[in-house]
Amino acid sequence: MSSTDAKFGPGDLIVHGLFDYRGVVIDVDPHFLGTPEWYSHVAKSRPPKDRPWYHVLVDGGDIRTYVAERNLEPDPSGQPINHPDVANHFSGLSDGGYLPRLKSN
Repeated sequence: MSSTDAKFGPGDLIVHGLFDYRGVVIDVDPHFLGTPEWYSHVAKSRPPKDRPWYHVLVDGGDIRTYVAERNLEPDPSGQPINHPDVANHFSGLSDGGYLPRLKSN
């Protein structure tokens, strides 16, 4: 998947349009990579499987979600995300979102 195919990337702050929570993207899948069972039980709005899906740390707890692109909007607040795993993925917060931590070999 090219970076132009996905609307968001790691470190981007987002708001879930249906459930109104804030979060930060930690990874992007080019299309749905979950199981058919998960999709039928959890993805009640039946978002498209052939568009990007995002792994998101949710603000205010220790929850991670897997979210379809169509349910996400940019979060213009610039406010930090309160989640215990933020420091595992990011080195800090900048004007546009979080800065991904450099991965060592």
